[in-house]
Amino acid sequence: MAIPSYSRLMGVALSIAAAVWNPACAAHAAARLPSARSILAHYIDAIGGERNVQAVRTILIKGKYVEGSDSFDAVMAKMRPYYKLVGDPDKRSKDFEEGYDGSAWEFYGDPGIVLRTVGAASAASRHGLSVVSPLADAAEQGSTIELIGPEEISNRPAYHLRLRMRDGFEEDEFVDAQSWVWIASRKVAPVHAFGAKVTSQTLFSDYRTVNGVRFAFEGKETDIATGKVLNEFKTTSIVVNREFDPAVFSPPKLQQSPLQDWMQKLFAEREDVAAVLWSYDDFRAAHRDVNTDDAVQAIGYQILKMDDQKSAVALLERNAQAYPNSSGAAFGLGRAYRTANRTEDAKREFTRALALDPKNDRAKKALSEMAAAPPDNAG
Repeated sequence: MAIPSYSRLMGVALSIAAAVWNPACAAHAAARLPSARSILAHYIDAIGGERNVQAVRTILIKGKYVEGSDSFDAVMAKMRPYYKLVGDPDKRSKDFEEGYDGSAWEFYGDPGIVLRTVGAASAASRHGLSVVSPLADAAEQGSTIELIGPEEISNRPAYHLRLRMRDGFEEDEFVDAQSWVWIASRKVAPVHAFGAKVTSQTLFSDYRTVNGVRFAFEGKETDIATGKVLNEFKTTSIVVNREFDPAVFSPPKLQQSPLQDWMQKLFAEREDVAAVLWSYDDFRAAHRDVNTDDAVQAIGYQILKMDDQKSAVALLERNAQAYPNSSGAAFGLGRAYRTANRTEDAKREFTRALALDPKNDRAKKALSEMAAAPPDNAG
């Protein structure tokens, strides 16, 4: 049978790894394995064909996101070549949004700032830019694909492909060996900003056709080590090729107070500890009537998320000195110390936060977690 052509994949680096169906007859099994190029061509045909896949320029997804006991409506819009908005383009949020318009950003309605992110937060955003799927958009995004071999997913035979993105990030994709649709994705990444890296697997199901292309309407992500369901997303609607102004994918333009403007400047300076502290002292000297405690707690946390630990620790130390009776300031400094593996300093600040406010549940939880952690992971 002739292999379906897929010209967009000509630039993708494809190879076959040593893994085979039966290690006892490796040479014979390897000869029977389709190439990665063939698997991708079959996959493209299975979801609607090259012409229909290429014709998808924008996508608007609405559905229900569930994580633990939390459940909420979620909306996401994407547009080629690299635009994304996690939010509703028709009803912009006043609380929180994130997106990508050539670089990753996050908007926080309280305290009223927009941050251009780097590190893990930026990576998570750009790794999710595919419009149809990471496999279908691999060539356009400059990803390379390697066939690892066969594997069973949910008791079904599948082909295991390794997708490597331009920044070196890798995730494993699985294509059903019978239906040829994309049925699973596997990656190693932190679940939350300061969480440990988790190897998780997302299963895709409930395929439906929209504008000639089949999309998975359900995804469930599970921690492979524990079997715990991390989150689920059930799509309620997909709209393809709606026209969007690129400005939709940029953060809101804010009229900011001097305090909000100062917060963004601190964030921008985060790689330079001396610059951060100089700006901190200048603003405090010029605005002695402004309480900066909550603002510094918030921006210190964001700097910590970007993994600029030295600046975060220095800034939050200065804040704790300025507000010695603030339980929040003590907790924020304790979290920074904990992230920097300064275990005893972290315990001291969490304990101080709890002494200042016995109702500080975050400090209680942090101390409990540290007490339960093995000695070598206590930080």
